[in-house]
This record gives sequence, structure tokens and C-alpha cells, in this order.
Amino acid sequence: MNYSTIKKTAVAATLVAALGFADTAQAQQVFGGRSQYRTWSIGVQGGITTPNNVLGGTNAFGQKVGYFQNKVGEYYGLTVRKQFSHLFGLEVEANRGKIKTYNHDLSGPAIENSRGARSVETKVNWAASLNGVFQLGTIDFLRRENAVNFYAKVGLGAMAYNPVQYSNNDFSGTVVYDNSGKWGEGIIGDRDKNDEGRDNKLTAFVPVGVGAKFKLSEVVALNLGYTMNFADDQIYGPARQSSYKGKFSQVMAGLEFTLGSKDKQNLTFANPVATMYDELKDPSLRNEVEALKQRVSTLEGTVNTLSADADGDGVSDKFDKCPDTPAGTPVDGSGCPIKFPEPQVLDNNANGYYAPIQFEFDSSVLKTSSYSTLDKLAKEVRDNNSTVTLDGYASEEGSEAYNMTLSKDRANSVKQYLVNAGVSASSITANGYGEANPVASNATEEGRIQNRRVEIKK
Repeated sequence: MNYSTIKKTAVAATLVAALGFADTAQAQQVFGGRSQYRTWSIGVQGGITTPNNVLGGTNAFGQKVGYFQNKVGEYYGLTVRKQFSHLFGLEVEANRGKIKTYNHDLSGPAIENSRGARSVETKVNWAASLNGVFQLGTIDFLRRENAVNFYAKVGLGAMAYNPVQYSNNDFSGTVVYDNSGKWGEGIIGDRDKNDEGRDNKLTAFVPVGVGAKFKLSEVVALNLGYTMNFADDQIYGPARQSSYKGKFSQVMAGLEFTLGSKDKQNLTFANPVATMYDELKDPSLRNEVEALKQRVSTLEGTVNTLSADADGDGVSDKFDKCPDTPAGTPVDGSGCPIKFPEPQVLDNNANGYYAPIQFEFDSSVLKTSSYSTLDKLAKEVRDNNSTVTLDGYASEEGSEAYNMTLSKDRANSVKQYLVNAGVSASSITANGYGEANPVASNATEEGRIQNRRVEIKK
């Protein structure tokens, strides 16, 4: 498998995982969603590097495998991870260290390239990658949380490096190749011509690894891992195989610290299948569910009792002091009928006094009981060719702006009735005054009823 194929596969796998974790996380809603878990963690790690990996292949300096051999180098770094479900997480990883290799067989090719290198030490100033981490399996399957978890990861990253080649095979002697401070000047293997004077060369790489995590406590886990890194450049410097792609492996051990409240489970070690098993089989949980069902049943009975209303007046039977109120009768808070003042017509010499026209709460619709009064008013205005002023009012429920509109609607409702009864519209003036000029206290329902009115002035 060449580097290009590996990189494309890694990118595709990471994107598919990033787009697909939402569906996986959705299934977690069965147990309350991610909010019930701790999902963030940071880790520190250290280990060694080797200049090859388990996939094998020819190394950079010899036409045959075996001339240049492994030599371990130190490697260390840190990680920050967000777990999206018990199956998948995203991780940012940063490392630095060294990669070493040397020619232990002096009977082999004495000159591996034009400079006669026998050992190479590649210094990795930094390497950073974004990895998709896939949880592969667990131990203690029938427990809510597991003590051991296996994982695989794949990602894409960049690293800054500088190879140094020596004439001896023990990383000593004459330095035959060191391009530090010269990257960008067209040296072999450097394709960047616009960045002269760099101490390190930049290249992309793909990390592919496996590992296992061991839960030491609710906060700390031991992380052991092996990662193969496929670079997009000649990370060991110039060699006979001028087109080789560098690769190296790292074996790491570290500690991972889970962030968040200890009262929540660590999603890395959570097992939803085991959780479901517990919920189905645990007698204490089953008893708790039955107790909750009983409480719900009791509450439903209480609600049904409070909502019973035999006479349909809107007041529960439990609080209804007048339980047999005829349908449609306006009632007060105790369920008893409200007595409305009857419209009166009083003659005062030539000018008749008309009692205010009353309205229901939040309504501008005329009551049928007002028709006889308005019919008399219409006849008087027509016969005398006189004028009339209608002043609309409202009680204090609702906002002032709303009540102002409502009072105008009430006055116009009376006006329309008079016009329909043959009174000229020009003889009628309709005004709205909202909550102004109350004729009774708005603190009681009886008072508010009187304030919902249109006053007639001749």
C-alpha cells in the first residue's frame, strides 16, 4: 500500500467517522444522552521510535533490507480528546522526539549515498495530527463501565523535521548531511523553494495505530499504544532510493486524565449494551420503575378529580359552590352566577338618560339584552334629528394599548348597530378611552364588569 492510498483512506475514514458519529450519539439518548457522561480528556505520553513498521518493506538506504537497522529514539507528547459516543471520538495529538537508524553490517555497501552516511538521526521538532479514535471492544461486558478498552485510530497531520547523517554507524564522526537552516535552498529532497533559511522541513503524515486503555480510577487511565506513521517525504535525508517515502513507528505509554464531574461516568469506558442489560435485569431498577408508575397513576387520579366539572361552568366540582349552574351562565371563581346590572332608560325631561351598554370580558360583541335600549336610542335620534356620542371603556386586565383598542371596538360596535337601525353615521361620534374613568373598582370582578361599557351621551 503506497502513501497516497494510505492518506486517501485515512482522510476518508476520518470524514466518514466525523459525519457518522451523530447517528451513533443519537442512540445514546436511550440512556440520557452525552450530558450524563464525561467526554473530555487530556493525556501525556512517552515512548520510543523505530524507522520501520510491522508492514515491512525496503528501507531508505539499502537496495536490500538489512543493511541499515533499527535504533530506538525517544518520543513524547500530549493528546486532547472529545468522546462523541462509546464507539467514536476525535483526538488532537502533538509529539516531538528523534528517529534513528544505522548500518551495522560493515561488509554491506560502504557508501549509501554520495556523502557516505552510515547512521541517521532525524529530529522531529514537532508533529501534530487530528485522529479519529474508534473503540474496538471491551472486557467485563456485563458491567456498566469497563476496566479495559481497545481502540484503533487513524488521522492526518503535519510535522517539522531535520535529518542528520553521520559517517559512522554510532551517530558520531563526521556529519555528512545536515540541512538545518538551509531548507528552501533547493537541497535534494526539498521541494519548497520559497521558504529559505528554515531549520526544519515540513511534511504531511498519516498516523495509523492500535492500543488499549486500562481504567485505574474514575479520573486516570493507563494508555498503551502502537502507531505507524507514513510520511509524505524523505524524512531520513537523501538516499539511493531517491523517491522513497519515509515511515516510522512509535510505541507509547501514557496517562489519560478525564475531565468533568466524578459523579458522571466516563464515556470512554461506558457500555450501553451492559446498561440496557442492567435496566432489564436489575430487580432494584425494576422496582424503582414500578414505584414511579404508581406515583404517576396517583397523580393522574388527582388530576382527574380536579378537572371534573359536572355543570360545565369552568369551575372544578371540588371548588364549585353552585354545582347546578345552567349551561352558559357566567360565573365567578366559586362557580356561582354573576348578577349583571340591567340596562335602564330614564327620562329626564326632554333628554333621556341611557344606562351604559355592558360587554363581556375581552369582547366587543353586543349582548342581546342591549338591543331594546339601542332600538329606543336609534328611534329618538332619528325622530329628533339629533346627535349622540359613544364613549367606550375597558377594565384593567391586559395592557393599556390593548384595552385602548378594545374600548374603541366596543364604541364602534354600538355605532354600527345604530347605523344599521337607520341613524346617520355622521350623527354618531365613537370614542375609546381604554382603562380611564372607571365607574367601579377594578379590584373585584363585580367592579370590572361595570367598567366594561360604552356610555351614551346626547
